[in-house]
Amino acid sequence: MKILITGASGFIGSFIVEEALNRGFETWAAVRRSSSLDFLHDERIHLIELNLSSKEQLVEQLRGKGFDYVVHAAGVTKCLNKADFRRINTEGTKNLVEALLEVKMPLKRLVYLSSLSVFGAIKEKMPYDEIREDDTPQPNTEYGRSKLAAEQYLASLDSRLPYVILRPTGVYGPREKDYFMMAKSIKQHIDFAVGFQRQDITFVYVTDVVQAVFLALEKGKTGRKYFLSDGEVYQSTTFSDLIHEELGCPWWLRITAPTWVLRILTFFGEYAGRISGKVTVLNKDKYNILKQRNWRCDITPARKELGFQPKVKLKDGVRTTITWYKENGWL
Repeated sequence: MKILITGASGFIGSFIVEEALNRGFETWAAVRRSSSLDFLHDERIHLIELNLSSKEQLVEQLRGKGFDYVVHAAGVTKCLNKADFRRINTEGTKNLVEALLEVKMPLKRLVYLSSLSVFGAIKEKMPYDEIREDDTPQPNTEYGRSKLAAEQYLASLDSRLPYVILRPTGVYGPREKDYFMMAKSIKQHIDFAVGFQRQDITFVYVTDVVQAVFLALEKGKTGRKYFLSDGEVYQSTTFSDLIHEELGCPWWLRITAPTWVLRILTFFGEYAGRISGKVTVLNKDKYNILKQRNWRCDITPARKELGFQPKVKLKDGVRTTITWYKENGWL
């Protein structure tokens, strides 16, 4: 079987590549000219350069390749200009799919990596209820809006292409860079939290996302959308407590700030990013993500229909992740 993985040089994509190789797939890793190949050293990997910004180029790049499966994991989570979210996450998905259709790729299935963020801050009144698939998405970030628009485009295909959508919550693990910033801050003796109202958060370890990808390739029904988490709900301090423990419990100052303080910080952070031309962690999207109080989601459909069974609990996943950061010189 022949599989194409977009976003292959990224955090989740590189793990999908490894699992595809382990399963004996002829594995093609889609990269850009500027992509880092740090996690794509295996000589069995076939590298292919794809320009997701141009349907015409994609047609030429994909013609005659004959992939059985496509996992579309390419995308951006933060950008300097909000238009880039739609250009990359939405239009990039549309260009890829239209090129696959034009070359008449005989796909058995395409799996699209979306996000729980397509739902935004719904069900925020306590006691919090799980976000379910029949709830109405109300994305409150440019990232979430761009992912939802890509989902809506796929839904418009009228079964012309067999696709399945996965909506993971916060994905963590080795190689991940955003949660790494939290670990780095705690090592430097500061833990920063936002808001005084209870925050219920969820996580999923990267290899459990990969498990779901291959289950979706095998068992997913066209048009289905599945939430992914480890099946547990945590309080906002749980993740940082576990990181602190794995770092040997250094002295630290835990700061909980009102949301208006975060709004000021992200306003100036986004402004500074525009001046410097560099994407910053502190931006408007990050403000909406951090102030959100309810990240519960219902993974029952993924369990029942795909056979998804999360294997990595948060404590074990954080231990493995922090160990990797240390061994690879990140911490």
